[in-house]
Amino acid sequence: MATFVLIHGGGHGGWCWSPVARLLRARGHDVFAPTLSGLADRKHVLTPDTALSTHIADIANLIEYEDLSDVMLVGHSYGGMVITGAADRVIERIGHIVFLDAAIPMNGEALVDVSPGLLTMAGSTRMVDGVELGLWPDVAAGAIYGLNGCEYEDWALSRLTPQPWKTVTEPLILSRPDAVAALPRTIINCATSLKGRPEKLRERWIAAERVFTVDTGHDLMLTEPLQVAEMLNDVAVASGKKRA
Repeated sequence: MATFVLIHGGGHGGWCWSPVARLLRARGHDVFAPTLSGLADRKHVLTPDTALSTHIADIANLIEYEDLSDVMLVGHSYGGMVITGAADRVIERIGHIVFLDAAIPMNGEALVDVSPGLLTMAGSTRMVDGVELGLWPDVAAGAIYGLNGCEYEDWALSRLTPQPWKTVTEPLILSRPDAVAALPRTIINCATSLKGRPEKLRERWIAAERVFTVDTGHDLMLTEPLQVAEMLNDVAVASGKKRA
């Protein structure tokens, strides 16, 4: 079947994919759900230099060292920045790219350019051991991530960690932007997120062969894991048929 590499968003870790990963593996797929440097179970490797380029290297190296090919590369939220950069690095190993309510950047853009609402959080960052950190888990996190009332809410909120702020402000630099843009792609939007996208950029979130909209919270891999797993499985099956 397919090989999925699932990339989490800001403040999260590979843990957030557990429900979806179980469902995909039950369908026979190979699934990798790594945690990006400086977050969750890898918070101990956080340094003042941890940035977007660090996370891109995390994923490009994983794909290379696991010798993965024809990868279904999926990014949630901030993970859209990471998968775009990683696809550029190992494009010959990528079969399909999926933006799951994710940032969809262009060459030279930082996350704050794609999601300018983050600028309102800049004043809430804190310096810890020489690292500027943002997206601090607090009482508002459940609402921000759309987890309120979700069966995984308490479990998820207890695992959130702050995000190294350089990942938000470092521009994405691509060496093959046209090749990345030409990769087969699927976009899955949450309805409320799509409405909140900057109007001048909104067309990006409907520019793909397959575009789906789900009426749920931003952390849809936790609020609707079955639906997300089914959509990802359907994309994998359709991609396989197209190549056959």
